[in-house]
Amino acid sequence: MKMLAAALLALALALLSAGQGGEAPDSCPLVLALDADGDGTLSRSEVEGASAALLGLDSDGDGALSPEEYGRARPAAGRTPEAASRILAVLGELNQDRGGNMNVPEEDGRLLRLLAEAAGARNAVEIGTSNGYSGLWISLALCSTGGSLTTFEIDPERAQRAHENFAKAGVADLVTIVLGDAHEEVLKLREPIDVLFLDADKPGYVDYLEKLKPLIRPGGLVLAHNMRRPEPDPRFIEAITTDPELETLFLHMEDAGMAVTLKKR
Repeated sequence: MKMLAAALLALALALLSAGQGGEAPDSCPLVLALDADGDGTLSRSEVEGASAALLGLDSDGDGALSPEEYGRARPAAGRTPEAASRILAVLGELNQDRGGNMNVPEEDGRLLRLLAEAAGARNAVEIGTSNGYSGLWISLALCSTGGSLTTFEIDPERAQRAHENFAKAGVADLVTIVLGDAHEEVLKLREPIDVLFLDADKPGYVDYLEKLKPLIRPGGLVLAHNMRRPEPDPRFIEAITTDPELETLFLHMEDAGMAVTLKKR
């Protein structure tokens, strides 16, 4: 009954915001949460699925929606196919000119895109921007989910190259680059995190996990690169494999290796 009441309340607010025209305005976050196909109209199936859609905003799993939670309902997603093609074109250029950049292999980039999109990521965080290569793969997913990426880089030259690549790919509006020591800068984050990607100083992974785990929503993911080479910090491996709140598997271990960790609660 509580779920039904919440759904009816959300629908009432949506109708009040819409006025007499019956169309859902882009500015109403609750309507955006219910409008699964992003067409601006609440269909019968979307109304019937309102309870599930609203629960998807409950990032702390307490069964209630705070202003912070319903205020971050996803924006209308669905950029044009041309937008994805533009990102892929820049990724193709970077594949051809890897140079000395600290990038993930292409297969790991594809994995990042797949997992971020499957998680419906609206708020992705990356530690270790490099030239933006992995961030571009994540941005491909965000074009579908309507999300955004905050990425941290300590080197000004790499951050500048990443900015140029994001702009060239047409996703600069989706990405915020934070220049500085991520160990300090991540303490400024406040929003729940859907996907966290770690690809920076390997001994620092434990610190990043400890500081950001409270922000990762139940069902959110921690993706950690270099689980085979260079050799990972044993303390991090222990943290993601022994914590009862986390479930971890390891992929692409024939290459650099990726840990995929689910926060269960």
